[in-house]
Amino acid sequence: MFGMSHESYLLLDAVVTIIGLIVLITRFKVHPFIALIIAAGFLGLTSGMPVDKIIKAFQDGFGGVLGFVGIILALGTMLGKMMAESGGADQIAQTLIRAFGKDKVQWAMMFAAFLVGIPLFFEIGFVLLIPLVFIVARRTGVSLIKIGIPLLAGLSAVHGLVPPHPGPLLAIGVFGADIGKTILYGLIVALPTAIIAGPIFGTFIAKYIPGNPSQELVDQLARETDSKSLPSFSITLVTVLLPVFLMLLKTFADIAFAEGNVVRNWMDMIGHPISALLLALLLSLYTFGHRQGIHSKQILKLLDASLAPTAAIILIIGAGGGFKQMLVTSGVGDVIGHMAVTAQINPILLAWLVAAVIRIATGSATVATITGAGIVVPVVGMVPGVNLELLVLATGAGSLILSHVNDAGFWLVKQYFNMTVAETFKTWTAMETILSIVALGFIMLLSLVV
Repeated sequence: MFGMSHESYLLLDAVVTIIGLIVLITRFKVHPFIALIIAAGFLGLTSGMPVDKIIKAFQDGFGGVLGFVGIILALGTMLGKMMAESGGADQIAQTLIRAFGKDKVQWAMMFAAFLVGIPLFFEIGFVLLIPLVFIVARRTGVSLIKIGIPLLAGLSAVHGLVPPHPGPLLAIGVFGADIGKTILYGLIVALPTAIIAGPIFGTFIAKYIPGNPSQELVDQLARETDSKSLPSFSITLVTVLLPVFLMLLKTFADIAFAEGNVVRNWMDMIGHPISALLLALLLSLYTFGHRQGIHSKQILKLLDASLAPTAAIILIIGAGGGFKQMLVTSGVGDVIGHMAVTAQINPILLAWLVAAVIRIATGSATVATITGAGIVVPVVGMVPGVNLELLVLATGAGSLILSHVNDAGFWLVKQYFNMTVAETFKTWTAMETILSIVALGFIMLLSLVV
């Protein structure tokens, strides 16, 4: 068509479609859910797919993603809500602050965010922990930025790199990676990355931008809780980390026992993300609920309220899965895969680059992850020996880069920390970019040994 080979036309079609998707979201402010449906339909029609297969491909992609991720998001959100309402997050933060002391309080905030952030969305973790930043800053006299940047780094690192967060889970489903190995590698990469982008960078940038919190926000948020009424640190930690432990146990069983072994079969079921999160949620109903004096009717209301904010996220993820399937079914993915193989681009670097470009353009880490994974997945079958778990991490790392004015997180941080746009670029945007690049470096190093 137009004097081009079929492969060249499909590639141009994909580029035009993705640019159109970006323009719809950024320029015309079309909701990502609607924009992804339009983009998927456009790609199906213009790529020459039979009309009767276009809707079918989108439905298969939509349902295939939500059949797994939708359940995970719901269970994880409920667990996060129970931890928030019980004061479990406060307990983790206060315990670590006491352990580290005033001089190293920024390290305490990073580790607190890292632990609390494992079962929570970034936005939920941010709103949950931001009062602690104000309280600690007031108690210790330490710069708001010096405390806040490590907290943001801890939350953002686990959000982009560690399941059961939606981004890594989406990529796991697309690439067919092992969730236990992804958690293990994700933690290995995320912790040193958060240290560099958090306490180390935060201490440096606070010398130039110390932060000047809004007095209204300080008065509203810096309320100190009664530590006697909080769940204990050990109980909170066991509840929050139970799903991670069970998923790692599944991976260990897969290595230690032969396929078909009874123990392995049971561990595979118990360690499946859905089962692991369900068990943790059931445990939290006691540890964060009844044990804390929250009665059954109140727990039901809390769980109901927790699901409402995730509706839009779930729909966007489903539509992203539909768009990904359209890339695969139309043959665009195979063309990109052949190009990557011919150009001899490292698949890990390719996954990071694609996700990074889409993230910068759309401002959405979720859109960047699902679209990037869909574009890169054909490479998996063409390059032998590609580590699927590291592809997941590379996609997640790329989706973190260069948060700027088209990202809701940029404005969230700006307003809460009472910074100018320029100061937000120098702190939050720089931190996110450091996270992305440093994580890629650690992933490339890890690829040499796994």
